[in-house]
Amino acid sequence: MRTSRYERRGALGYAIAAIAVCAACSDPNPSAPGSTDEPQGPNTLTAAERAAGWRLLFDGRTTSGWRGFKQAGMPGGWQVAGGALTRVSGGGDVITIDQFANFELAIEWQIAPGGNSGIMYRVSEAADSTFQTGPEMQVLDNAGHPDGASPLSSAGACYGLYPPASNVTRPVGSWNEVRIIANGTHVEHWLNGVKIVEYELFSPDWLARLQASPHRDATRYGREPSGYIALQDHGDRVAYRSIKIRVL
Repeated sequence: MRTSRYERRGALGYAIAAIAVCAACSDPNPSAPGSTDEPQGPNTLTAAERAAGWRLLFDGRTTSGWRGFKQAGMPGGWQVAGGALTRVSGGGDVITIDQFANFELAIEWQIAPGGNSGIMYRVSEAADSTFQTGPEMQVLDNAGHPDGASPLSSAGACYGLYPPASNVTRPVGSWNEVRIIANGTHVEHWLNGVKIVEYELFSPDWLARLQASPHRDATRYGREPSGYIALQDHGDRVAYRSIKIRVL
């Protein structure tokens, strides 16, 4: 999250119930990312995934399907490097060409030492910045960045509102596997096979947390029924690959 725009908030005074379950064990959908019905590498789909309606948002070779936030084209600061969509220099946040309402998103991220980024969803270009409308799953080197000291801004959090139930990040330089499910008002964050955040938009709990969060003055935050998927340029090198989505 752009800490220059928002004040940092400490962790809320009560814990979220931890739900540490393996996605492969708890998800009955055999077409979920990671299925082994055929050999699979980064930026590919299995036959079962295709049959279940998954589509790639990044082909591993080009930036097709992406553009800069409030830009007609893709900024030069984002390039394809080693089969990953990578922030290599300044260019601003990038968003998908298409918008999505209810979906399951799968994505892998690799952050540089001390790095910070984020994955926003249901983003609108009606606001000045992506994070003013789209909730954010924090992408972070927990050990090397100051935001890692607060659960509300650590990796996997719904930034500023919901901390992760546990720290399941892999060592910096490793690839971390994300699933984000947004279905109506229900949202889940999964990281490396563990569900670490779950919330209901507009619930009394969500409204209370929103008012205590850095987003309290962002009138459209979390209120868009559909929008873009966004990847944040926070000034650090970050790479994303195996970006795929299934409309629910």
